[in-house]
Amino acid sequence: MMVSRVLNSDVPPVSSTTAPKVAHSSSDRRNGPEAFQPLAPVLTGVAVAVLVAMAIAYGRSTGLVAALWGASGVAIAVWLRTSRGRASDLMFAAVLTISILIGEIIAGNKPLLALAFTAAGMIEIVAAVLLARRFAPTLNLSTLNGAAGFLFFAAVLAPIPAALCSVLIQWQSGQPNVWQGFQTWWFGHALGIAVLGSMGLSLTHATVARLTRPAKMIEAGVLLGCVVLFYYVSFSGYGTPGFFLLPLLMAIAVRLGVAGTAFTLVLVALLSVGGAMMGHSPYRQGSTAEQVMMAQMLVLIGYMPILLVASLLEERDVLAERARLGRERAEKASEAKSRLLANVAHEIKSPVAGIIGIGDLWRQGQLGPITPQQAEMSGMLVATARQVEALAHDLLDVARAESGAVRVDLRPTDIPGLLEDVRRNCLLRADAAGKVAIDVVCEGDGLVAVADSQRLAQVVTNLTINALKYGASGGRIVLRALRAEDCVRIEVSDFGPGLSLQKQAQLFDPFNRLGLERSTVEGHGVGLALAKRLVELQGGSIGVISAPGEGATFWVLIPKA
Repeated sequence: MMVSRVLNSDVPPVSSTTAPKVAHSSSDRRNGPEAFQPLAPVLTGVAVAVLVAMAIAYGRSTGLVAALWGASGVAIAVWLRTSRGRASDLMFAAVLTISILIGEIIAGNKPLLALAFTAAGMIEIVAAVLLARRFAPTLNLSTLNGAAGFLFFAAVLAPIPAALCSVLIQWQSGQPNVWQGFQTWWFGHALGIAVLGSMGLSLTHATVARLTRPAKMIEAGVLLGCVVLFYYVSFSGYGTPGFFLLPLLMAIAVRLGVAGTAFTLVLVALLSVGGAMMGHSPYRQGSTAEQVMMAQMLVLIGYMPILLVASLLEERDVLAERARLGRERAEKASEAKSRLLANVAHEIKSPVAGIIGIGDLWRQGQLGPITPQQAEMSGMLVATARQVEALAHDLLDVARAESGAVRVDLRPTDIPGLLEDVRRNCLLRADAAGKVAIDVVCEGDGLVAVADSQRLAQVVTNLTINALKYGASGGRIVLRALRAEDCVRIEVSDFGPGLSLQKQAQLFDPFNRLGLERSTVEGHGVGLALAKRLVELQGGSIGVISAPGEGATFWVLIPKA
């Protein structure tokens, strides 16, 4: 056990403790404050009293001010983990006050001195609890913000008022070097809270279960054994533990997480500070007190930041797991949507085909004589039914493409011939005949791509029909083919109103008609999404170049043969 109060044989002992091990309360180890359990303050009080007495006794044997005060770290961790509500806080404060006082008296301090050090210790503990609740309210050291907030406010700032009180107590007691006593108190208590408090807060059911798996226990044993071996070599005079220990601590942070890192830092603090107090410091220069202070600063400044690295890694792992689960949920939702689209489209096709058949018979007069008005209405019925049929086919294609059920037959495809076929088919449409000129422009020879000719024609036809719908005001549409490095580039250009950057970003979203849902232009918002998927299945890419008032050019890149 290590850590002590300043003591000469003829001077009353000054308080501070070390904690070689963590006192376990009867509370469960879960993240965040837990339900208050009456036995927690009692068991914690017993552990704190023992730690105080042992630390002061050890300090008296070395004649040093406490270099590692573990009682505060244990008290703060259990208080934060188990207390909830004002009544439990008051009970914890009362029990800890009595426990520290008992430990001081058992260690041999006079009553007044024991009371003074008890008051200083309680100031520190209460300040740490309040600061932790204010600046690290979740008490989750598996996040960078939680770990940094606890270490800075609870471990670094909270011991300062108590250290100032200790200066007054030591000065009144006639102790020499009160400034050095202030430094040792502050560093020792900050170190105790940092290592033991962090370990107490990081132990949860999940972390204990993970670290107690056989393979993980073997790994932890090997890593901790390397730490002990490192210090053994150092104490034997063969080397100096400094930044050489950092790679090993980093490996522990990666493999064992926050809880494993906190436990390792407890071990490192005990070996570093305890070794210095026993005269085995690797730093041979200066007095024993100076060597102890060097060991404290090494652990606080050199090694404690590794805990922040472990917190950052655990937070990254948690976020990665959440992202994975979110991706799985999204994929399942997408699969369900695709199945729904396929089922709906399949159910629509049969009745729509019947409607089209009956409408054609009615329009042709095969169901009996009809009036001109009835002929017009039957034509409207058939046209509308064909729109629904086309939508059903598009929905089926979208569902199949998203589920990976669409298969493409990639073969050398003559692009100029394909564009000419698309031009002829589109000129037969009612919205193109005599209204819009469709030209085919082929730049260069050897415009042969590796593609599924049927699917690629479907894509180019879709782009051309969109140009007829939305860019016909320009009076002309150009289908262009040219070489582009290792690809054949197909462009469908219109000279209509163009598209803003905001609309271009939403073009390939399914069922997004960019605010034209109530316009007279027919469409359902699935054509471009389907075109994008079909192009990607053929190893190509698709995009658009446009600006308001300058028309739009949709391009497709397909690997050349």
